[in-house]
Amino acid sequence: MITMTEIAKLTGVSQPTVSRVLSGNQAVNPQIRERVLACAREHDFQPNRMAQSLVGSKTHLVGVLLTDISNAFFADLVKYIEQEAEKEGYSLILFNSNYDLEHERECLDVVRRYRVDGLLAVPVNERSRQWKETVRRLDIPTVIITRQAAGMDCVYVDHVEAGSQVGRHLLEEGYDNFLFFGDPADVKYQGFARALSKTGTGIRERMTVIAGKDSEVIDAALSAHLERWGGRTGIFAYNDRRAAQMLGILQRRGIKIPERAGLVGFDNTYMCDYLWPALSSVSQPNEEMAAAAVKRLFYKMDHPEDRKTEEHPMLAELVPRQSSCRESIR
Repeated sequence: MITMTEIAKLTGVSQPTVSRVLSGNQAVNPQIRERVLACAREHDFQPNRMAQSLVGSKTHLVGVLLTDISNAFFADLVKYIEQEAEKEGYSLILFNSNYDLEHERECLDVVRRYRVDGLLAVPVNERSRQWKETVRRLDIPTVIITRQAAGMDCVYVDHVEAGSQVGRHLLEEGYDNFLFFGDPADVKYQGFARALSKTGTGIRERMTVIAGKDSEVIDAALSAHLERWGGRTGIFAYNDRRAAQMLGILQRRGIKIPERAGLVGFDNTYMCDYLWPALSSVSQPNEEMAAAAVKRLFYKMDHPEDRKTEEHPMLAELVPRQSSCRESIR
């Protein structure tokens, strides 16, 4: 790869002049500027962003920290983040914490070393004081995405309302006992349970929560729930991957869907249409969420003196399909 020093030799100008031309300085003689730019294009010159950052210039890099890069939801979200960042001439560096706090800290150390201009993050625990203190010490403009984090800039979906949508849907479809597949501390569960409790019929007493991911444990808990309760069981899984896991267990047990059990996932990933029965799921506005998060991040990057924080909640929408809808029984 050619360097600015080599371009200077080839064009017969000084290295500082080459630097001014390539950084966009318009005060250079037009003929010299064109000669330098033509040489740079001919030799496919690429600026050393890391070297520029060491002398105070922008790296034009945005760090994106995720909890699970293998989740199709995050792959879709990153696609839209990249599209928005590219409009401003920025590239992404991806980090994956794998829901591990220690690895998350290691990722943030790398973020600091790469001197990224801004960070979009999905924290392992956005409510923890330690997380907020770590971000403060980073001293890098940061926006939390997909999670609500009090006192921090964040763009997220109202998961309480989203969970409530699932609860209302399953009630409307005639389910009379329920199962939540996920962590009961998840605000999706809080919205789900709240919607069920509004019926005033003690439905929350007919609720089972399965927090683990081991298929044998899930199978045993599901079996116990179905043996205890007759009627129709409405199941809400906290994401589509876990919903697909539950769907497989239901099918292996020969449980008719949605006659005996209905299932709703979360994220509305591409797999929903490919499963059978097709999976009902909650769709998040990924494109709009990415655009809003990138816009807010660039504002923070351009206005470091503005210390105000903003929360930007968005609404999700349930997409009903055959896995939960009575219509598919007829």
